[in-house]
Amino acid sequence: MVELVWDGKYDQAGNQVPPLRVTLPFQTIETVNESSSERQQAFDLFASDKPADWRNRLIWGDKKYVLPALLDEFSEKVDLVYIDPPFFTGDDFSFKISVEGDQFTKEPSLIEQKAYRDTWGTGIDGYLAWFYATLSQLHELLKPTGKIVVHLDWHVGHMAKMVLDEVFGRENFRNELIWYYYNKMPDTRNRMFPRSHDVLFFYTKDKDSAYTFNHQEELRDSPVKQLARKKLDGRMVNARDDDGNVIYNERAHRTVDDVWRISMLQPADKTQNVGYPTQKPDALLERVISSLSEPGDLVLDCFAGSGTTAVVAEKLGRRWIASDLGRFAIHTTRKRLLSDEHVRPFAVQNLGKYERQLWQEAEFGESAAARVSAYRSFILDLYRATPINGYTWLHGLKAGRMVHIGTVDSPVTVSDVQQILVEFRRAIGTGEGAPSAKIVDVLGWDFAFELNEIARQDALKAGVELRLVRIPREVLEKRAVEQGDIRFFELAALELSPAVEGQSLTLTLDNFIIPLDDVPVDVQAAVSHWSQWIDYWAIDWDNKADAFHNEWQTYRTRSSSSIELSASHAYDVAGDYSVVVKVIDILGNDSTKMLNLKVGP
Repeated sequence: MVELVWDGKYDQAGNQVPPLRVTLPFQTIETVNESSSERQQAFDLFASDKPADWRNRLIWGDKKYVLPALLDEFSEKVDLVYIDPPFFTGDDFSFKISVEGDQFTKEPSLIEQKAYRDTWGTGIDGYLAWFYATLSQLHELLKPTGKIVVHLDWHVGHMAKMVLDEVFGRENFRNELIWYYYNKMPDTRNRMFPRSHDVLFFYTKDKDSAYTFNHQEELRDSPVKQLARKKLDGRMVNARDDDGNVIYNERAHRTVDDVWRISMLQPADKTQNVGYPTQKPDALLERVISSLSEPGDLVLDCFAGSGTTAVVAEKLGRRWIASDLGRFAIHTTRKRLLSDEHVRPFAVQNLGKYERQLWQEAEFGESAAARVSAYRSFILDLYRATPINGYTWLHGLKAGRMVHIGTVDSPVTVSDVQQILVEFRRAIGTGEGAPSAKIVDVLGWDFAFELNEIARQDALKAGVELRLVRIPREVLEKRAVEQGDIRFFELAALELSPAVEGQSLTLTLDNFIIPLDDVPVDVQAAVSHWSQWIDYWAIDWDNKADAFHNEWQTYRTRSSSSIELSASHAYDVAGDYSVVVKVIDILGNDSTKMLNLKVGP
């Protein structure tokens, strides 16, 4: 058999290099559209050590970690995989943001750039190694009756098919499907025929299995011109014209073949087009999912992008798992799902602290004390801060400000901040290394919900300014570090007014203050009111100190640019409640705030 060999496929001993096999547990960071009763039922099942009812999953993370993490639970349980991976084009993955009708381009985050470009920084060899590892794990996830559809174009499709043949077997190749987007404007500047199609490779896991295949029909391209006709059971039948000549009529519908005539999304389509650069039309995914799965089947897409696979699978009554590395992709998918008033509850997950723990051990050794010390020094160096000794909670000094480095495996909490403030008071005026400003930069991977409300107030009472700075996930990427691509950004601040009347609560957004370091100048100039920074906000009316439960939300769409600034909720029982608000700004970054309130008498 002819084999495609790329640099790095085999090690020095001649053994094929296997895909990464690190199994990390998922963390549920948000549940969406789940009622209080459904939430309580899930708690009860968990407490009794019984499996909870199925929830569809939207996963934020790199598929090199996400796919191995899925294997424990979903090995040979997936019915259909559809992936639309990067085409090795060198395209950027910027997206459009809108401020009062004006559109601006937001460049991709560094982690998205590294994943979509530098993952195959060695060129086509790196791309093929990355593609092979992905397919190998997807093969394990598929049922024996499972199917996969891989969406590509002319850039790498010919080589990708050889990798598919190797992983799935040439005998399991079913179709090369042509998506002919006939409404694309032709580019006649080049001396070649205009390109107007993509390819989709359809494979089964086992050619002898009784896999699902539902033939599809479509209307013919143009109306049949006939002088006389009549319809019988949906078919066109023969008739005669006025002179008695037989007219041979065609069927009104045709069986769909391997050329799919489906139009591209148009920029003016505000009902479906969300402005995501790689978005595919719903009709394309409807054909894939309808023909190759049944209601209740499990559909997986690990390059979710704008979320079309999840949106269509939801509409067609399939279960689904969708993942993507990009924060904006996850946010776009969540909004599209919420636009379906009948959407079933789903969970938003990531690998969070477990991925960071793995990275810390691999980078800084197995000795716990030495590992933590080396990790802090590493982050301080990236933050351009100087390490200091003699403190437990204060780790560095930058431009006269003290710096705290949060741990990889837990969020920064109010208790942490209180300890930081105690040490800060002791540090003032103690000689060399003492701060010259009453400011503490608190760096963390995650922050507890209540920090914006309680911790900042505690700091102000102590006469200290608290700057909450997120440690970017890019620090996990060696190439980003080597190239000096790490940037830290301060969290936004959120101001709310609660109004309690009896057992009803009304929350009003009063202000949203966003640090402007990462905001393009032209975008800043277009914003005339603080609310224009907000793309989406949601409320958990009764947080149980677990995941954020999205029980109410408002958000901007292409067809409606306005959002509500107040929301109300009636509680069934009087009592003390923790209310959490999550805001996502127009750049895709989120901020949260917790309010502890008494409702009722």
